[in-house]
Amino acid sequence: MDESNVMAGSAIRRQGANYTSSNAMIYISQEENMSEEKQFQAGVNTHENVIFSCYGGASNTGITSALASLEAVKELGLQKAAVMCLGGLPTNVKSVLGKTRAAKKIVTVDGCPFECARKIVEQAGFRPISIMLTRDIGMKKKGLSEDIGKEIKGVMEYISDDDVKRAKELIVKTILEE
Repeated sequence: MDESNVMAGSAIRRQGANYTSSNAMIYISQEENMSEEKQFQAGVNTHENVIFSCYGGASNTGITSALASLEAVKELGLQKAAVMCLGGLPTNVKSVLGKTRAAKKIVTVDGCPFECARKIVEQAGFRPISIMLTRDIGMKKKGLSEDIGKEIKGVMEYISDDDVKRAKELIVKTILEE
């Protein structure tokens, strides 16, 4: 690794990358960076379709979006679909951008009308198919912080198995539609 990439502060080496604890900056080795230059082709060396999901862990709708997206991938298989790293779009992660460009369908799954996943995907220059759980399956959003100061339940007690199932079915249907 080029030592000029190391910043002042306490740096930790791990598998070719430097993690600088004083400023939380990460440097990727040139070798790792070069592997990201790969050309992707849907269904050949990457997933046919990609899903970008809300993972808003502070509400039932965000958690349901995440769980339903993972359940859809379990049902469809990784050849057909994968949940991609939403943070990789605005940070220009080459493999995320390449796989998204190659995808036949780009699906966003948002829990609520803020539609954070859809907006991030669109700002990266893509046109996704949008699923919003409050609109499309009639979920009611509940912030997990609403019970602070009262009787707080376990996280999964805010999640309805039926909502996860209905959201998963909608994601699968969206991926499989011609």
